[in-house]
Amino acid sequence: MKQYILYFTLCIGLGAFCQELPPIKNYPPREYAGEYQNWDISQAPSKALFVANHMSLLEFDGSTWQKYQLPEPSIIRSVKVVGDRIYTGSYKQFGYWEKENTGRLSYTSLSDQLTMPMAEDEEFWEILALDGSILFQSLDRIYIYDLEENGIKVIEAETQKAKLSVVNNQVYFQIAKKGLFTIEAGQPVMVSDAPEFVSNTLVGIYDHGGELMVINDKGRFYLYDFDRLSPWPTEMDGSNIKLYESRQLKDSSFVLGSIGTGFYHLSPSGNLIQNVNQARGLNNNTVLSIFEDLDGNLWLGLDNGISVVNLHSPINEYIDQLGNLGLVYAALAHDGYLYLGTNQGLFARKTDSDDPFKLISGTEGQVWSLQCIGDTVFCGHNNGTFEVVGNTAKSISDFPGTWDIRTIGSHDRFLLQGNYNGLSVLERKNGSWALRNTIEGFNTSSRFFEIDSLTVIVNHEQKGLYQLELDKTLSRVKKVERTPRKGHGANIFRFNDAIYYKTHNAVYQLKNTLKHIYRDSTLTTLIYNGTQNPTSIITPDTLGQKLWYFSDTAINYVSRNTLTGKMGLTSIPISGTIRRNLGVSGFENISPIGTDKYLIGSSNGYITLDLKKVNILKNKVSINSVTSGRYNAISTQNDLTTAGDFDFTHNNLKFTFGVPEFDKYTDVQFQYKLKGLYDQWSEWTEKPEAVYNNLPFGSYEFTVRAQIGQTPSENNASYRFTINRPWYASNLALLLYTLILVLLFLGIHRLYRRYYRKKQDSIIKQNKKELELQKLEEKDKIAQIINEKLQNEIENKNRELAISTMSILKKNKFLYALKKELSKVSQPDKTIKNVIHKIDQNINSEDDWKFFEDAFNNADKDFLKRIKSKHDSLTNNDLRLCAYLRLNLTSKEIAPLLNISTKSVEMKRYRLRKKFNLPHEENLIDYILNF
Repeated sequence: MKQYILYFTLCIGLGAFCQELPPIKNYPPREYAGEYQNWDISQAPSKALFVANHMSLLEFDGSTWQKYQLPEPSIIRSVKVVGDRIYTGSYKQFGYWEKENTGRLSYTSLSDQLTMPMAEDEEFWEILALDGSILFQSLDRIYIYDLEENGIKVIEAETQKAKLSVVNNQVYFQIAKKGLFTIEAGQPVMVSDAPEFVSNTLVGIYDHGGELMVINDKGRFYLYDFDRLSPWPTEMDGSNIKLYESRQLKDSSFVLGSIGTGFYHLSPSGNLIQNVNQARGLNNNTVLSIFEDLDGNLWLGLDNGISVVNLHSPINEYIDQLGNLGLVYAALAHDGYLYLGTNQGLFARKTDSDDPFKLISGTEGQVWSLQCIGDTVFCGHNNGTFEVVGNTAKSISDFPGTWDIRTIGSHDRFLLQGNYNGLSVLERKNGSWALRNTIEGFNTSSRFFEIDSLTVIVNHEQKGLYQLELDKTLSRVKKVERTPRKGHGANIFRFNDAIYYKTHNAVYQLKNTLKHIYRDSTLTTLIYNGTQNPTSIITPDTLGQKLWYFSDTAINYVSRNTLTGKMGLTSIPISGTIRRNLGVSGFENISPIGTDKYLIGSSNGYITLDLKKVNILKNKVSINSVTSGRYNAISTQNDLTTAGDFDFTHNNLKFTFGVPEFDKYTDVQFQYKLKGLYDQWSEWTEKPEAVYNNLPFGSYEFTVRAQIGQTPSENNASYRFTINRPWYASNLALLLYTLILVLLFLGIHRLYRRYYRKKQDSIIKQNKKELELQKLEEKDKIAQIINEKLQNEIENKNRELAISTMSILKKNKFLYALKKELSKVSQPDKTIKNVIHKIDQNINSEDDWKFFEDAFNNADKDFLKRIKSKHDSLTNNDLRLCAYLRLNLTSKEIAPLLNISTKSVEMKRYRLRKKFNLPHEENLIDYILNF
């Protein structure tokens, strides 16, 4: 997590004072994942920073920190970027790092080629590049590495502090207890053995008009003209400090890094610009290294963390760490004083002083506005209105809640006030201002209002616009007209002698009356441009002829070009942190406090904006690494200089990218897309990485771009790569799949042929079966017809049998009755006897039985044969009885047929049962019928 801790109470000796400071961004060890101490800092042409961080070398691209360790880990004390190489010095080791094609650094040792042993516990604290050579300095020696010959020369140079300085292409260094030396023809040559060079430790040697500016560890400056050494007075004289490092910046100013008291920034003439320590924003009070980067930012390697100071930022900060000021609602610079109106009261201090702001007595409470009318400073307050003179204020109106004050045309003795409950009038009498009256007929809160003659336009955010016509005495409202509101965040303002009305989506100009409100196309197009739409009210700057407003990512102003006369928009990017810190929405404020210098109130102090320091932020984005691997195991670094070619098992990719921008108040945002997956740009994000998982095989192009505020990067960075087909989708596999498909097709075709052949055979068999069934059915029909015919014949035979039987029965019955009657004759004659004999013959006629037997056999095929074959003891009479019983005739009916009595029939039946061997319980008739 980035920390932005800013303090503004600056103490030198026993005196304490407050001042505005440039932005400071801190990087604690947990953010760069390294050690506490940072011994040296350097920068590559790409603007990437390199830090000698105790046990590792740190690389920072503005977004991401990378950490590298030596092959044999040891403390890294120094770092210097020369061309494409990053030289480092460590414990008994020095060499250089180079970028691999993957973007990672690899180390090459130079000290390993030494033939002589190093000194005991030798460490390399300083690296310097000069005339094709790299100089490595320890506390014992200076090693000179010749880049062309790849050789190393050693100079014995024992010192208490390793510090090499180059002045006018000449190397200077100190040898302990001997003095100041230089190098000539590869050998140390004494420059001076002045006592100051012998007894004191030097922390810097610089050019000063052809002379040497020498700084020692006590903060004393000396000029040496190669003949005489003389003190050079600065505001540091007399201070009791201990310096560890120093640096002369590009603007010839000096930065001194101390042990325990932060850093001191001195002007080229020796005046103290500022002292910044941990209480004022640094991460630590001990400065181990100082570096000025290509953009003029001041980097400080601390005993605990790293800090960067944006010395050339157009924004300076004043943070009320103790919470005395509160939220700033208004500011005014007048007559040598800087006034701040806050929710705690009215504060003031001299503009040329760094003393703390002091509360003006009697102004405790909410301040809404500050303005100078004529030569009088007015303070609009929750309790009324105050007239401010110097650091005093007196109440001139107790009418509560003064929002704002306006002049009333030619009425120079009167001022119009907007209050919580309407309007009121101030009057100047005998050189003093006082409340004259409240205006009757209107009691709506009047925070925003403008006046032309006796016509007042009032804007109420929730209710809309009012047009008031005042009477000539300024005592009451004669007429009120109103238009409904046009949205949240509305306000009115006067600019270039015209009144404008700002709504949530447009700017309107009011001409004469509310009935004539016209949309101003120029201002609307400029302000509501889709990228920097206002999220605040619009504040006019009458001195600078500007219209100010805030958007989510910038401070914006509209102004007229002095050459073309056209209106234009200027946007100054700010971070989300500063935008969120500007206080209550709708009460953001910006006030001119000098030429092109503005004060912007915040929730815990204020910031100042110097337009002369505003520059267009150019930026370039670069892809720093491409790693690939399996899901959740993306670790393989890949070559950035050639198109990537990845196995399908490594289809999870991570891209890291960055913009080397180190300003605290600029947020860098990134947008990227992956052509081949989707061509749409992603949403803007501050996260400097993109991860893609489980990419399908194919060709891709990853592209990233950046923006600071709304300023796009000068370039788009791209990386092309291919995800190879998996083995199961390779050309060989596809050929195999094709072959398999062909074989499968042929196999399926063959199976289908076999299937249809079987189907056809089955159909044929089915048809044959159906034909056979049909034939069988026809045979059955024929058989049925035959059976029916036979049945008819049987029925006919049965009828014949029945008729025959009945005929025999009737005949025998008749004959039997006739015989019985003839037998009654007492003395029958021969004729009667013959008749009786004939009757007996006829009853027992074999012809009748034969006829009956034939008929019976036709009706019941082979019954008599079958029963005879089973029971061979049966006589003809038994068979006759069986035939009659099968016809289900009773004994009484059978008796005439056999020409015997019924009782005799019963006897025959009994004997027949015996021949059948039938058990007692079995019925004779049933046996015969079922046989």
